[in-house]
Amino acid sequence: MSVLIFAEVENGKLKRSSQESIFYGAKVAGMMGTSATVIVAGQSDNSSLAEAGKYGASKVLHATDARLNEPNGMAYATVVAAAARQEGASVIVLAKSSLADAMTARLAGKLKAGLAANVIELPDLSNGFRVKSSIYTGKAFAYNDLKADTKILAIKKNTIAVEETDAAATVESFTPALNDGDFAVTVKNVVKATGDILLPEADLVVSAGRGLKGPENWGIVEDLAKALGAATACSKPVSDLDWRPHHEHVGQTGIKVSPNLYIAAGISGAIQHLAGVNSSKVIVVINKDPEAPFFKSADYGIVGDVFDVLPRLTKAAQAL
Repeated sequence: MSVLIFAEVENGKLKRSSQESIFYGAKVAGMMGTSATVIVAGQSDNSSLAEAGKYGASKVLHATDARLNEPNGMAYATVVAAAARQEGASVIVLAKSSLADAMTARLAGKLKAGLAANVIELPDLSNGFRVKSSIYTGKAFAYNDLKADTKILAIKKNTIAVEETDAAATVESFTPALNDGDFAVTVKNVVKATGDILLPEADLVVSAGRGLKGPENWGIVEDLAKALGAATACSKPVSDLDWRPHHEHVGQTGIKVSPNLYIAAGISGAIQHLAGVNSSKVIVVINKDPEAPFFKSADYGIVGDVFDVLPRLTKAAQAL
């Protein structure tokens, strides 16, 4: 009985969130005295997939059907279910993401599995199989006792520190049986976010709101992000005003991020915005209003004008 990890790839490379899920899955496999196998669907090369061994996996199954090159929750659920049956996997691990959300319920139905999402710690195996999850946008925790023979764990991003080794995993071709029903929903067009660092995978994020007064002032945000090697983000009003592209909108109705550092400049801190960022390990708030609600959720706060503070931070970062 192995542990199976579904890994997502971006431009043929393992996503950072999937590196975390592989490491987590390998740890679970060690606790259970078994091995960790990774399943990947879509285009990638063997050398990139073999890097899964650095995070503890012993084997990678690669489903190379060209129809899987674009993410498809229905088809991917069939692929992972077939891999689970072949490997006799009793635990399936994957990173929580928009793709995972689209496939995990289907996968649980196919395998009659128990499912826990937003998992933030390794399971407790002392009396069954219990996992801890983050709920209510990080304001509370739930303990889930999974009693089904097969368990699916969707891991919250940035919850476990990854350690690397020099090991390499073996890569095997995997050809599951797919039918037309798996592709009843097809991808007609994909518009991907651009930028040096994509927001969902970023360790550092510099975000700004209407306190920047207009899109013409966004250069000071981009300068700080470049100096830190960070991604840029914005509040919902900013994207609604077309100051910034929608894929930078962070919040309850936008992208939810879990970086090591989230810098918020000129953002008041509405509850909808907090819902998308409160999983960040460290939050720094910059606002000239000392009564801004965001300060209540900040680890560090700077009361000051963003047009003065951001250039100073950029200069300090460039000097490092």
